[in-house]
Amino acid sequence: MSAHHGERRRPLLVRVLLQPAIGAGLSLTDWDLLLRQARRSNLVGKLATQMEAGGWLATLPAPVQPHLRSALLLSRRQMQMLRREVDLLRQTLAELPGPLILLKGAAYALGGHTPAPGRLFSDIDLLIPPEQLPRCETTLLVHGWDFDDGLDAYDQRYYREWMHELPPLHHKRRGTSLDVHHTLLPPTARTPLDSRALFDAPRPLPGLPGVFVLPPEDMLLHSAAHLFHEGELPNGLRDLFDLDALLREFGAIDGFWPRLAERARRIGLSHPLWLALRYTRMLLDTPYPDTLPAALGPPPGPMALRLLDACYRRALRPAHDSCRLPGHALAEGALYVRSHWLRMPSGLLALHLARKAWGRMTAAPEAPKVDAPRDA
Repeated sequence: MSAHHGERRRPLLVRVLLQPAIGAGLSLTDWDLLLRQARRSNLVGKLATQMEAGGWLATLPAPVQPHLRSALLLSRRQMQMLRREVDLLRQTLAELPGPLILLKGAAYALGGHTPAPGRLFSDIDLLIPPEQLPRCETTLLVHGWDFDDGLDAYDQRYYREWMHELPPLHHKRRGTSLDVHHTLLPPTARTPLDSRALFDAPRPLPGLPGVFVLPPEDMLLHSAAHLFHEGELPNGLRDLFDLDALLREFGAIDGFWPRLAERARRIGLSHPLWLALRYTRMLLDTPYPDTLPAALGPPPGPMALRLLDACYRRALRPAHDSCRLPGHALAEGALYVRSHWLRMPSGLLALHLARKAWGRMTAAPEAPKVDAPRDA
């Protein structure tokens, strides 16, 4: 796994996020492009945080500064709202006997982890033991939560029978979005996952009794599974930077690397971790022991690896036209199908994709709408 990246081909956004000092010397034209790439990739908050932390914010071209300052204000406001919302969730679900475990953005923010500064997110992800799911759902519905509009009977069945989470919920009064997980991968997934192990040793959050986050190894493994198994590509570059930040942060903990490899094998997430290591090193120069990938078992075969490289090198670039490589749409389509293939058996997959395609063909055309800010 050499650091094969081709610095000259790196998008401007990636170069600046890896070496923030570059931003201080950019022209207004360069900043215009940089901000467009950052917005489309949901990374403008991270960019703003880096410029502020390095002391460069006040020296940047005058038209650039308000964009970055507003991103800083938005991320700080979101942090305040998150703590309040999690506290309300904790009170709502206080009768549930098991732990409430925060995942992803909420866990990074309230756990004080390095991906958090400037990171914007649109919902709260919660993990609870599967046997508590019916009681949790009932309690949430009684306390003002409801399922998103537009889910038909098939979608409800898809979530309840084949997915690892309830259908998305939102609060009718506060407008907050919530995803309630009972494991990290769908029960139909080709990768057998030891879901019970996720509840082995959650870490309590100070000031929020009954609320926990995953330990470092599991937090990193979930981040890897989310990107490289679930195929969440709209925020792919942001999620890759999350992985880079977690690997750098947790790698400083004594004995972390052998524990990570052992835990990946134990839970069943060696393959997503292998891919996370490959593409963080290839695209972001992430440091980790060179012996680590080999400890995760055999790599993909040469042909599979060439295809994966071709796809991920395209899909993990900023979601802006200036960054697209030839074959970009084909790569994204292939990874979309791959993520569904990993989630469900072939027969079920064929039925599901046919159903989705038919739904798109028969849907009523939407009325034209004014451009809205991209969802965080």
